[in-house]
Amino acid sequence: MITLTSLDELKATSEALENLKKDYPALFEKLLDMVNLTRAFQFKYNYMGCLIMDEDPGEYKPNFVYGSVLRLYKKELQKLKDDLDSQILKQFLTKFRSTDFAKISQLVLGMTPESLVGASSIR
Repeated sequence: MITLTSLDELKATSEALENLKKDYPALFEKLLDMVNLTRAFQFKYNYMGCLIMDEDPGEYKPNFVYGSVLRLYKKELQKLKDDLDSQILKQFLTKFRSTDFAKISQLVLGMTPESLVGASSIR
């Protein structure tokens, strides 16, 4: 799916992410760990986002992955979801849903809003 996100949306998301990082450092660290794990496994960021939000990942679900790898991934994701402040993360993701999980993940990884402007096909 191709998404278009404005620079203003990305800047607002980035600012809110910085506040999340400052106010909930442990939660942010777990989110960063999951983004890195998602990237390392070459899963789609939208798959991670759907699982965090308890939504059906549908087309984003990885194909041809060993069950043991999926179990490990979901076990690590559960640590994030079990965090006492996980509801804050869900509120954040709901508020900035139009930004797309992939772009939010890239912001978590330290990319600038300016580098993410325009069409994107990263999932």
